[in-house]
Order: sequence, then C-alpha cells, then structure tokens
Amino acid sequence: MKVYLVGGAVRDKLLGKTVKDRDWVVVGSTVENMIEYGYRQVGKDFPVFLHPHTKEEYALARTERKSGHGYTGFTVHADPDVTIEEDLSRRDLTVNAIALDENDQFIDPFSGIDDLNNKVLRHVTEAFEEDPLRVLRVARFHARFFHLGFSIAEETKVLMSRISTSGELEALTPERVWTEVQKAITEKSPSQFFLTLKECGALEVLFPEIFRLFGVPQRADYHPEIDTGVHTMMVVEQAAKLTEDAEVRFAALVHDLGKADTPDDVLPRHIGHEGRSEKRINQLAARLKVPSSYLQLSRLVAKYHTHCHQANELKASTIIKLFENLDAFRRPERFEKFLLVCKADALGRKGFEESDYPQSDFLRTLFQACRDVEAKQFVTQGLQGAEISLAMQRKRTQVVAIKKESLIF
Repeated sequence: MKVYLVGGAVRDKLLGKTVKDRDWVVVGSTVENMIEYGYRQVGKDFPVFLHPHTKEEYALARTERKSGHGYTGFTVHADPDVTIEEDLSRRDLTVNAIALDENDQFIDPFSGIDDLNNKVLRHVTEAFEEDPLRVLRVARFHARFFHLGFSIAEETKVLMSRISTSGELEALTPERVWTEVQKAITEKSPSQFFLTLKECGALEVLFPEIFRLFGVPQRADYHPEIDTGVHTMMVVEQAAKLTEDAEVRFAALVHDLGKADTPDDVLPRHIGHEGRSEKRINQLAARLKVPSSYLQLSRLVAKYHTHCHQANELKASTIIKLFENLDAFRRPERFEKFLLVCKADALGRKGFEESDYPQSDFLRTLFQACRDVEAKQFVTQGLQGAEISLAMQRKRTQVVAIKKESLIF
C-alpha cells in the first residue's frame, strides 16, 4: 500500500500557494483493507474514504472508461494493480496530474511541472474529450490563473470546441453547471470563465442569455466600449475588485441581460431594459436552479440600478420608495450589496475604471438618516398600525428632502 498526495494540493505547492485542501490516492489496497485500517467509506460511484483522524479524503487508485453520455457516463475500475500513473492519466489537466510520494518525490508522467513553469493549461490525454464537464473546469482554472499569465494550449482549445458542438454539454445537470458557475465567479478573474466558454462555443449552449449580449451596441457617450457583452465582462471584473461576495458578482453578470432584447429600431438606446433584464434573469435562474438569495439580489439590481445611477436627480419621495422596494430597512446588508453592484456597473466602462461613484455614499448617507427615524416616537403620539408606517414614511421623506440638499454632487 502506497499513499500519494495528488491534484490541487501538489499544483498549489509547486506554485508557492497556500495548500488548503489535500487529496490522497492509495495504490495497492482494497476496500476491505481500508475499512480494516479504520477509514470510513463515503464514495458512492467509486471508493473514497475519510481518514480516521484527519478526515481528509483518500481514494483508491482507479481507471475510467466512457460508457454513456455526460460527465457521469463512466465505468470505474479500482483495483490494487492500478498504478499511480494510470490514476493520473484520467485527470483533466497536466498541472492537476502530478503526485507527491511519501519521500517528497514528484511523479509527473505528463510533464505537468513543465506546463506549470510555462503557464500552460493542457489536457492530459485525448480522453479529455469524453467528459463535457471539463470544458467548464478548464474555463474555471483559466479564470483562477489568468492573472498569473496562464493560457490554454491550442490543442486543448480544439477539444473544448469539439465537445461544445457534440451535444454532450446538454447532458450536464443544472446543479453541476451552477456549481461550476458559483466557483468560477469567485475566482481572481471571473470574466475569463465566460470569455473562454465563448471562444470554444460553450457559452451559446449553456448561457445563451449572456452570449446574446455580445455584439449589441450601446450609446458611445455613456459606454465608450459600445458592446454590451464587453461591458458586462468589465462589470464582472469591477465587482471582483470590489468584493469576494459571489452574490454581488453574479448580479453584476446578469444585470443587463434585457439589452439583448432591445428592438433594433431603438438601438443603441435601451429604454425599458430593466424590466426585460428581470425576465431574462428569471429564465436563467429557473434553468440553472440558482439559489433564491442570488436571484433576489439580481432582480433588484436589474430593476433599480438606473435609479442608483440617477440618485442625485431623484425626488425625496422616490428615494424613500427605492429604499422600500429594496426592502433596505429590513435587509440593510442586501442594500449594501446592491450599491456594490451599481458601483461595479458604473466603473465597468472603458475609461471609467478609476472613476468615483458618489451615488453610493449619497444613498448610504440618506439611508442612515432614514434609519434614525424610529417608530417609538409615533407610538407616544398615540398612532397605531398603518398610521405609524405612514407617519414614518412622511418623516423619512422630510428628512431626505432636507439632507439631500447638503449632499448634492
């Protein structure tokens, strides 16, 4: 029985990054042996075990053979005779197909260390093409390592394109696609995930709402980058600079989906795109089974982001209505996320990347002033129920009307 450290832990160790999770492969053992040693089996499709003390995952060395459609259509063979090299050969990228033995010696049959040094993401074998999920995984790794100068090997791009046109992507479950999206938007350069998918033809298949944004023009005086798809990618990158919050980044990604539905005779203006965006977000979220917290923020951003941009021009009563529609008084943390997405939207334009966005502080200050208006002062006046709510709304409107005069920008 031999134990090897494998996968991301080895890759990150070679890159000088902090190793967070460690995965192990066991060669020369059986299920019975592992259970006898105190390991607890957790894998359903293939033998994976938890270490009795560290709880880290240990998997028996295995090989895989394509037996059906999609990423689950594989027959797994785990046997004491399977070598570490055979186990590594089933992995997606050479940089993930490196093992480290108990003597700190690297096992690198596919030159993954060279590819790390050359900053190349390359498939291990032609078997890469058998698993459609790998298109998403490579795009995600590109988003993770793009800032370090990594690129995807041309021959790997060819395989990704072939998968995209094969119909195999349609076999991916919504849950699995969403899992990859959720991980990708938290990477260092999330836009590269979607740009990579666009290049290989997968974006049109999996995310048609995003794909349709590319080539749609906007007014050059507001959007010097003109292309709505380009703008969307810029907004996602700005959101990534502002926060690691995945909900904010996702809302940034989908906030303008309705611009793809603007009638040709209206372009490059996009009157009413807010409502159209909300409908497209609902469509995408239903298909991918997006969590409700992501959906709620995204819909609010789509519907009200132009209100935020024009905050200085809004009447006091409209500002109060905005706070109420955002449910800001009960959900102040979501209000903060809303402001972050709006700021990313404003900065996600060519030439505006380093601009100020005073609207955030303007609305934030007015909101705080409104929060100082409390119900108890109206209770003492003898008001009840709906009368209290109406009185608070009036008072908050008065407060905003006075306060905003000193904040005009």
